[in-house]
Amino acid sequence: MLNEKDIIAINSEFANGNVINKSSLSYVINAVKRSNSWIKSVAYLVRGILIDHIFEEGNKRTASAVIVYYLEEKHYKYDLDEVNKIVIRIIKDNINDIKKIERLIENVIN
Repeated sequence: MLNEKDIIAINSEFANGNVINKSSLSYVINAVKRSNSWIKSVAYLVRGILIDHIFEEGNKRTASAVIVYYLEEKHYKYDLDEVNKIVIRIIKDNINDIKKIERLIENVIN
């Protein structure tokens, strides 16, 4: 399970790791800790990063990297282009429903 430092470190690979929405990051981390489902945890993280715009820069790349991290941890095969497409779709359609985000993530698994 990724923690706050891990998520900031992932963002630091793409940007400066500057958190601009600390309350959302705290909320997301607490939601992940309470969740019994890895996919729900990923959905909360992705929603927070993309919709709440947790970081100053690199939110889309960070969200994609978080999805990939969990898929690889679970040994799922996936298409990186599809991961990137769902990230764009979540932003474009302003999808904030956790169940919808879960379904989108499930759909990238081969």
